[in-house]
Amino acid sequence: MRKRNTESIGEVLRQFFEENQFFKRKFAESRAVTGWSKLLGSMISSYTTNIYLRNGVLYVSLSSSVLRSELMMAKDKLIAKLNEHAGMPVVNDIVFR
Repeated sequence: MRKRNTESIGEVLRQFFEENQFFKRKFAESRAVTGWSKLLGSMISSYTTNIYLRNGVLYVSLSSSVLRSELMMAKDKLIAKLNEHAGMPVVNDIVFR
């Protein structure tokens, strides 16, 4: 017997993650962290040694002090780009180490 209300598994998962705000935010945070290398390119990501997000603050460890000072000056633009890539505002500040 065939069911009349069938939905694809992708549609069901999409609905689940849209309704569950915890998972939606965690996926957005993950997109922000992975977006660092996508948005800034391979050259800057080669100098990035560690990156993680905690309590709305993105911590980025860099091996170049010159690059660190350049990125500090563009911090506001980076926050805006990362939040746009994530799909929601998850990055409030960036700390360069």
